[in-house]
Amino acid sequence: MMLNNSKNREILQLAIPSIISNVTVPLLGLVDLSIVGHIGNEDYISAIAVGSMIFNVMYWLLGFLRMGTSGMTSQAFGREDTMECIRILVRSLTIGLAFGLLFILTQGGLEWGLLRLMNTPEASWEYVTIYFQIVIWGAPAMLGLYSLTGWFIGMQDTRTPMVVAILQNLVNILASLSLVFVLGWGIAGVAVGTLLAQWIGFLVALLGAWKRIHKVNGLQNKQGLATETWSRLVRVLSVKAAWINFFLVNKDIFLRTLCLIVVNFYFTSAGGKQGAMMLAVNTLLMTLFTIFSYVMDGFAYAGEALSGKYYGAGDKQGLHVTVRNLFQFGFLMAVVFMGIYMIGGTGFLHLLTDDNAVVEAARPYLPWACFIPVVGVTAFILDGVFIGLTDTKGMLFSTVMAMVLFFIVYFVFRDWLANYALWLAFLSFLLMRGAASMLWMRFFSTIDV
Repeated sequence: MMLNNSKNREILQLAIPSIISNVTVPLLGLVDLSIVGHIGNEDYISAIAVGSMIFNVMYWLLGFLRMGTSGMTSQAFGREDTMECIRILVRSLTIGLAFGLLFILTQGGLEWGLLRLMNTPEASWEYVTIYFQIVIWGAPAMLGLYSLTGWFIGMQDTRTPMVVAILQNLVNILASLSLVFVLGWGIAGVAVGTLLAQWIGFLVALLGAWKRIHKVNGLQNKQGLATETWSRLVRVLSVKAAWINFFLVNKDIFLRTLCLIVVNFYFTSAGGKQGAMMLAVNTLLMTLFTIFSYVMDGFAYAGEALSGKYYGAGDKQGLHVTVRNLFQFGFLMAVVFMGIYMIGGTGFLHLLTDDNAVVEAARPYLPWACFIPVVGVTAFILDGVFIGLTDTKGMLFSTVMAMVLFFIVYFVFRDWLANYALWLAFLSFLLMRGAASMLWMRFFSTIDV
């Protein structure tokens, strides 16, 4: 039996907590979307869509804080280099918190520029502004949590991020519901609930990392602990060559993430040009992609941790078996999710909003969204493997190829198919990412998988 394989047990031990964690992550957005879907019309839904995309644009650019940290940490873990694991976390956290502070200091310019770039519908402008001006204060927490999550994954620990994610969502749900329906704060209540969840999640994760560092480093006694910790921190921050290497390793991830942002930004923007109703339709349907992506990211995270560990330890056989088994799990999940979406997609849309006009407008596009799992599964699995191996050029190559195809398909068919062309282009994008990743792995990668 496949599931009796020891490598599969390793995958599941890492993937299941990650799946639980990742399924709860989109709830931060889905809770916001559901609340505004029941307190207002498409203008409220559009405001959350634009507001969420603005922060995605800002944070996705720094996605290497999670991905790069995970890959480098897992390889150091495989080499049993504990101190290097700690140094990687300190560098990553420093960068994340610094950028978070920068976003807060420049929030005026970010708000002015991004709201216009997003083609924000005029009716939604006021609500987006309220949401942005509150949630921006969570930037350091979110970026710091990126670093911590990547570090925990690299350390073969996906349970801590799971606990943090569940806690975040409990805080978000309770706070948002109380502030909106009890105190009547409207969309400001949704934003404050999200902000509280972000900071509480970051602080809990930071405490977990602090305890683990002390445990693995044998620093159990409190005497001299602060001095020793500060001394090591100063040494880590002062090594120039290590900082240069950190950024070089993550350069491809940054550029790849920029390509993803361009596609996602244009997808939302093109929907916004068609009006608030079509923007609301695309937003609701993209939740199907969001849910599948976070489930598949659970297996991708397992791929990051295990691929990096086996590569760092020089175990080629373990690496090969891990990649093969990841694909077995991935294709199984793709078939399951496609079936679920075909059967229950319409009912899910009704859970998100009681605006029947939006649901009816979304119904013709639902079959397109149902194909997301099948066309996207390969890209998810290989992204995890590339990150674990720090073979990030493969990720960049596949995403650039896919982005080019996205725009070719859309501009060729948009006058004929309108919003259908947008969905055709998006599915083509996902399919090309997987195909180009396989091409890179087979012919261009310097690492034998």
